[in-house]
Amino acid sequence: MAQKSGPARIVILGGGYLGLYTALGLQRKLRAGEASVTVIDPQPHMTYQPFLPEAAGGTIEPRHVVVPLRRVLKRCHILTMRVVKIEHARRTVTVEKPDLSTTEIEYDVLVVALGSVARVMPVPGLAEQGIAFRTIGEAIYLRNHILSKLDEAAVTDDPERRRKLLTFTFVGGGFAGIEALGELEDMARFATRYYENIDASDLRWVLVEAAGRILPEVRESLGVYTVLQLEKRGIEVYLSTLAKSFENGHVVLSDGTEFDSDTIVWTAGVKANPVLANSDLPLDERGRIRATAELQVVGMPGAWAAGDNAAVPDLARIGEDPNAVTPPNAQHAVRQAKRLAANLVASLRDKPLKPYRHKNIGSVASLGLHKGVADVYNIKLKGFIAWAAHRGYHVARVPTFNRKARVVADWLLGGLFRREVISMGQISNPRAEFARVSES
Repeated sequence: MAQKSGPARIVILGGGYLGLYTALGLQRKLRAGEASVTVIDPQPHMTYQPFLPEAAGGTIEPRHVVVPLRRVLKRCHILTMRVVKIEHARRTVTVEKPDLSTTEIEYDVLVVALGSVARVMPVPGLAEQGIAFRTIGEAIYLRNHILSKLDEAAVTDDPERRRKLLTFTFVGGGFAGIEALGELEDMARFATRYYENIDASDLRWVLVEAAGRILPEVRESLGVYTVLQLEKRGIEVYLSTLAKSFENGHVVLSDGTEFDSDTIVWTAGVKANPVLANSDLPLDERGRIRATAELQVVGMPGAWAAGDNAAVPDLARIGEDPNAVTPPNAQHAVRQAKRLAANLVASLRDKPLKPYRHKNIGSVASLGLHKGVADVYNIKLKGFIAWAAHRGYHVARVPTFNRKARVVADWLLGGLFRREVISMGQISNPRAEFARVSES
């Protein structure tokens, strides 16, 4: 890629796995004065999502699950803005500032790392009653919400209201849903020991999955094992079942089951960031950017894409399926980021590019404290050893030594002292008390 005079202006859209690791790679590889790197994201931090369930369950401090971009990317420019439009023909992106005003940013090289968002289905009541589980804000809100429901149930005299407060519904049987359910059920069951009139058996936990199995990322026998373990804990599992309605907290399932629930967690899949629809980049039928194995946008010189928002050819499966693309997960995003950074630098120096090729090492999942499943290097693991593998794998992958040390310290302290199960529901509406006394 022949360069004009002066340093290339590289703009990375998104500060998640792909954006952060790509920026880190460029920060290490670029020569002084060779290029400037700007990262644009509405949040000033990257969230390590595999630790969200443990943050929600109270075993990891929430601040230790996020990586501050400005602290880590010291040689990059960080802009806390939201992307609203991409015009590669003009080499500009339109961004929205926190005050809702917009401006245009010009670039020479674009990296689209906008990731994915929750895939919300047109289920009546979902928008009003549901909550996703993809951000640290959602994870901590859900923790406080569940503990607040225990507080409310402990003082209500209405048995129907009590049942609704103590019923927790999770929709989606992938990693996000299963890990969130496992950690939060574990936390709530532990919390009941501090309530005189609430027993663990009073809590009702429901998992709804449209497919005929859960955890599709691991072999089917581990999915079956996970269902059995959840049912042993009293969790109701509905497979091959659709959620038909959530209006007013009344859950209606496709098999005719109906019940009231004051907590509805939606983890039923993801989709590419919808901002991509407001761009001139080539998209596939699922709204993802069409990319080459070298992680360049098809037919768009100077544009790169990978991660959840890109359809990258899966060279490991291309022989069995010519249209195979890499699945949207953190393992691919981190690996693709390293290849993307190397290829981008190579293109600046007019050197040959290398395709992204991976070897799947497997998957690990936590089902709560000391419980888990793992399918690593074609080896099945269950129970404590799988849970330990989950922790070991993710602490090795979380960015920066600072965060690794803090997470391990949280675990060590958690082993010495019991977890805290304090509801801080007022965080969701901090002005409520001030407004109440102001009106009195």
